[in-house]
Amino acid sequence: MPLEIVRNDITKMKVDAIVNAANESLLGGGGVDGAIHRAAGSGLLAECRTLGGCKTGKAKITGGYNLPAKYVIHTVGPIYNDGKHGEKALLESCYRESLALAKEQNCETVAFPLISSGVYGYPKDQALKVAIDVISDFLLENEMKVYIVIFDKAAYKISEKLFSDIAEYIDDNYVDEHTDYRRESMRMNMPMQASIGMFEADLCECKAIMPEEDLDAKLRQIDESFSQMLLRKIDEKGLKDSQCYKKANINRKLFSKIRSDINYRPSKPTVLAFAIALELPLEEAKDMLSGMNLTDTPFSDRLPAAQLHWIIADRTGAVTLESTVHGIRVHENPAGVLTNNPPFDQQLLRLSEYVHLSPRQPESSFSLPS
Repeated sequence: MPLEIVRNDITKMKVDAIVNAANESLLGGGGVDGAIHRAAGSGLLAECRTLGGCKTGKAKITGGYNLPAKYVIHTVGPIYNDGKHGEKALLESCYRESLALAKEQNCETVAFPLISSGVYGYPKDQALKVAIDVISDFLLENEMKVYIVIFDKAAYKISEKLFSDIAEYIDDNYVDEHTDYRRESMRMNMPMQASIGMFEADLCECKAIMPEEDLDAKLRQIDESFSQMLLRKIDEKGLKDSQCYKKANINRKLFSKIRSDINYRPSKPTVLAFAIALELPLEEAKDMLSGMNLTDTPFSDRLPAAQLHWIIADRTGAVTLESTVHGIRVHENPAGVLTNNPPFDQQLLRLSEYVHLSPRQPESSFSLPS
């Protein structure tokens, strides 16, 4: 999952870069800033002295020294007054600037504290929303795994209502790249701990609060939507989301829409594209086709929409898809041929009118004149 909230000591995170909620001097302080300097050792302070400080909303990068992380990205968050003095814009800038530096250094994993939420007084619920907002937008266009690290569990008790709001925001705004928990984040009235990956961690060995087997049992109790089925089949094939939608020639924006909307009804070409990309056998393709939508798109403005039939076949057999006023019908196709109007069941019936035909040249039964 590209974004996870973990409970851990950020100085122990085994990631490419950790973000330090620093002050403008970059010479260490209290809270997260002091903890990072102590864990990194004197080398970090020596390098920070060469940087000439950092303005609020900006970020600078150093080595990680004695930390498990390769880099430390130092950013200066705003001091919260009343929310009417540009605090939100500055806090957003902290995350954007830090992510940009991580990208420049080709970091694949980054861990953030909840910037400005300590002695700087930024309300924790608002700070968390800002963090998820900016990180989610970044992940729409970039490949990276990002952690928001919470150290003091008691200090970060946010209401269940807030968790629900954040879950919905994540669902609507970013694509998960091959996560074990993406099915849980699809609006199934689960606690937020499952939806956004709230984990208890020890040295970044993160353990889900809700057991996976409980989640799987819950999933089995409901009918799968197309979106859920697609993500499950991607997992079963051992693919990343990006591998699948690129192979299907589906753009990332459309995949994000499918991924985030549990009630999404895809068009016929979209379903077929994914079925081919996943190399599904016929029976699995039939299951996926049950979740698609009908479109009334004519080939020409001067012609009505054609009542087309589609055929899907593999070595085990064939099925025909037919659009009707009652929705999509999937017919077994023992003949293995593609037909259009009239309705497919009528065409099968009419085959019985030709059972007496033979490929042999008929013999003449007429008598020749003498």
